[in-house]
Amino acid sequence: MAKKVVILGAGYAGLVCALKLNKLATTQDAEIILVNKHDYHQLITQLHEPAVGAKKQEDITISLNSILGSKPIKFIKDTVVSINKEAQTVELEHSTLSYDYLVVALGSDTEFFGIPGLKEYSFTMKSVNQANRIREHIEKCFQNYNKEKRDSMLTFVVGGAGFSGIELVGELADKLPELTAKYNVPKDKVKIYSVEAAPSIMPGFDPELVEFSKKSLEDRGVKFLIGMPVVQVEPGVVHLKNGDTINTDTMIWTGGVRGVKQVIDAGFETEPRGRAKLDEHLRALGHTNVWIIGDASFYLNPEGRPYPPTAQISVQMGDLAADNIYASIKHLKLESFEPHLYGAVASLGRKVAVANLSPKFKPKGWVAYRIKDASKWRYLSTIGALFKK
Repeated sequence: MAKKVVILGAGYAGLVCALKLNKLATTQDAEIILVNKHDYHQLITQLHEPAVGAKKQEDITISLNSILGSKPIKFIKDTVVSINKEAQTVELEHSTLSYDYLVVALGSDTEFFGIPGLKEYSFTMKSVNQANRIREHIEKCFQNYNKEKRDSMLTFVVGGAGFSGIELVGELADKLPELTAKYNVPKDKVKIYSVEAAPSIMPGFDPELVEFSKKSLEDRGVKFLIGMPVVQVEPGVVHLKNGDTINTDTMIWTGGVRGVKQVIDAGFETEPRGRAKLDEHLRALGHTNVWIIGDASFYLNPEGRPYPPTAQISVQMGDLAADNIYASIKHLKLESFEPHLYGAVASLGRKVAVANLSPKFKPKGWVAYRIKDASKWRYLSTIGALFKK
């Protein structure tokens, strides 16, 4: 009798897991059910582009029906409410599912680090819908500036200078001149701040690439406040640890991830930020039939540091989880997670990027931008979505 495999989430990890398991298992082996709250797959690594209007929503979303096609994967559009690991059931908003094997790939929530007012008075950028809200808000700031003449309307603060934060300020720096011309707004009134608590931006990147990135962005008007934690956010005001304040109508927070409520509430073993601890096969600790993959998980590399929540790690987790679920069904030996890291590429706006690919290969500028673009096309090929919408 076919085992019921329920996969929660159709992001990078969940979708790759469903597609790979479908290739490995026959319908006699496994009944694959994929649950997602939207009927589309989002290219989360591209969110900085629609957030400033550089791309449209349809440019970074792909219909799940077009990807799944006639494959024997049952897709359910619904929201996951809770997981009962003892009963082996998942409560959705509109139904309840039972499972033999469960894959939790629900992504992550934003970590606000307990900073007063940050959650209430900042934008976050973890979905296409959130990116659309940022774009609409920025457009309105320019649209209304000549009526209201408040400088805070043209002051944009991005909290966090990791991947997401740097890619966003790069897109902003390239888009704002276009908006100043469109709405006849003085260019010298526009200010972009990148605020980072750590002593450096872009952790994990080579110092020379960090310096190149910083100079490229500064040349386009970005002001960096490094080693400067945000300590409070109020309507229209961001407070910094040194006592300075920034008057702004736009605070966008990109500074960290934490585990999702459904995993925490289900009682899986988690680290302090609520991400699930895993065994070497990517299963939740103490559970032989539950895999938790992607940003919802916490897995240490050989040096004892957690792997970063990146798309390439999520894709490889999805791939291995499918292999190990199939091995479990067939009573075969399970594989350990040993990801191959391809390096990191960060966009600095249109046609400029930096890439940390190897000790001897660290391209920057247009070449790195083409590499980032190629990685997107390679991924689309992996999920069979090269020419689909």
